[in-house]
Amino acid sequence: MKPMFLLILPLVVTLSACQNDDNGKALGTLERDRITFSATANEIIRDLPVREGSVVKTGDVLVRLDTKRQQAILAHAIAEEAKASAYLLRLTNGERPEDIAAAQAKVDMAQARLIEAEKNYARAAELVRKKLASQSQEDQTLANRDAAKAELSSATEEFSKLTAGSRPEDITQAEALLAAAKADVALQTQQLDELTIVATRDGVLDNLPYNLGERVAVGSFVAVVLADRIPYARVYVPSSARVHFVPGLEVPVYVDGLEQPLTGTVRWVASNPSFTPYYALTEDERSRLMYLAEIDLPESAQYLPTGVPAQVGLEGLK
Repeated sequence: MKPMFLLILPLVVTLSACQNDDNGKALGTLERDRITFSATANEIIRDLPVREGSVVKTGDVLVRLDTKRQQAILAHAIAEEAKASAYLLRLTNGERPEDIAAAQAKVDMAQARLIEAEKNYARAAELVRKKLASQSQEDQTLANRDAAKAELSSATEEFSKLTAGSRPEDITQAEALLAAAKADVALQTQQLDELTIVATRDGVLDNLPYNLGERVAVGSFVAVVLADRIPYARVYVPSSARVHFVPGLEVPVYVDGLEQPLTGTVRWVASNPSFTPYYALTEDERSRLMYLAEIDLPESAQYLPTGVPAQVGLEGLK
């Protein structure tokens, strides 16, 4: 039994040492900002001009979706804008000169009829006074005169309506309709532009989930770009070092493949632990809680690849 015990003892010591070393470091990887681009419409992919892994600049086209449907919608919106604009122009310009001249002619005609009706009434009244005509004839001429007066009043009001122009309320309503039509054109134009997905930051095209000719669902990711900037270390900090591990703290960052550590600056630490919440654990279990943190690296790390394992030294923080 002694020889076996002697063999197991160094193994236990070695495992304990490894565990202590791991506890002295926050483990994680190097990361870059991931910019994901989603589809704004349920359309077919018509063009993928950039291959995965290529360097892209801001404004480069990544994915082109089919635009036929949206172009038709935009054309309809433009036609509605033209219609609203023409209606407003009609209200503000007033009636045509020919319509105004016709209304003036009706006024003149009504005036002439009224003059004739008044003379007929005067003659009929004189004949009745001399008892040369019946009372019914006078009443008839009186009715004709009153009808001529009403006709003149109607023609005059129609002429005034044509020359006064449109009501302010109608013009305001037409202006609102035109503004709504313009807003719709702007919206449809924006939606048409969004069918051509362009890079919003410099970086590397990391992933194109869909193939040419596939139909994508609204909101699905169609491209992923890794930002072309200095990577940062994303690590998990144990609860024993969390109190002193605060933003602004300078810590050594060990990257696999580099002989010397890099000096990083803590940028952010999560306020809540990952996975199980602390109040659901015992005191012994809480010691194993991990807090996600991000550490900025110096410019010398800009060429390091994404995803490389990294560890942050926690010496003196416990």
